[in-house]
Amino acid sequence: MLRGGYVCKEEPNSQSSIKSFEPLTKFEEVQSMETDNTPCGDHRRVPSTNSMQELLMCAVCTFSMYPPIHQCPNGHTLCSNCKQRVQNRCPTCRHDLGNIRCLALERLALSLNLQCRYREFGCQEIFPYFDRPEHEKSCHFRPYDCPYAGEECLISGDIPTLVAHLKHDHKVDMHNGCTFNHRYVKPNPQDVENATWMLTVFNCFGRQFCLHFEAFQIGNSPIYMAFLRFMGTEDEAADFRYSLEVGGNGRKLTWQGIPRSIRDSHRRVRDSQDGLLIQRNLALFFSGGDQKELRLRVTGRIWRDE
Repeated sequence: MLRGGYVCKEEPNSQSSIKSFEPLTKFEEVQSMETDNTPCGDHRRVPSTNSMQELLMCAVCTFSMYPPIHQCPNGHTLCSNCKQRVQNRCPTCRHDLGNIRCLALERLALSLNLQCRYREFGCQEIFPYFDRPEHEKSCHFRPYDCPYAGEECLISGDIPTLVAHLKHDHKVDMHNGCTFNHRYVKPNPQDVENATWMLTVFNCFGRQFCLHFEAFQIGNSPIYMAFLRFMGTEDEAADFRYSLEVGGNGRKLTWQGIPRSIRDSHRRVRDSQDGLLIQRNLALFFSGGDQKELRLRVTGRIWRDE
């Protein structure tokens, strides 16, 4: 007998060793105990949606399982991805898995309607079991990844959580206001690899913006770049505009654009060159022309698009 009251039986006319399954009890999706008001007062416990979700959780990766759902002869189930990872051997009882599919769980999945996994962040949508993953890929309430670019940070969460994380864990400078005036100094301007990046967060119009400044190479050409990212969705970012300016020796270079959402990774924005680009020769000219030290002053402002 399988978990949740299922039995396994051989299909006599099958050409393979695949087995089919039939439920012992009809499950209905409910959230609590239900009472059958029969004359004899029979009380039956109907499994909750949560308990049925647990049945559909892979024992190896703990993610939801989708067809084909596999099981060993002893009834232990796992998803198709993990079946390949465990080299066709049940991780619970070590029995050979073979090619047995748990059709009962696959049928059960068809009957379920589930809340979005991001309900704790505010999503109230409910979807059929098979439709939920597609929604969650682009759910408006899905958590954001940490926008810090200096290392592969694995923290994710809502905006208040990330702001606190940037301030306390990454020691990022926080500023209030919609204008900025920052000076970037690099003792050895020839060493592009170690110029890396800087990040500053601005609180403006009650929202947060990340100002990035860094050095990298396009081919063999060293480039300095400044760009702005918005801590929110793409649609919200489209309501704002920003400008950047850098100069020296009577010259200046300006940029105006739309801040990118932090939904777009730091690397994706950088590689798209969507920001103020300064070639090293020009940057050194702005710095005084002696090529001994990089000294750039980047100014700018943020405003709402009317």
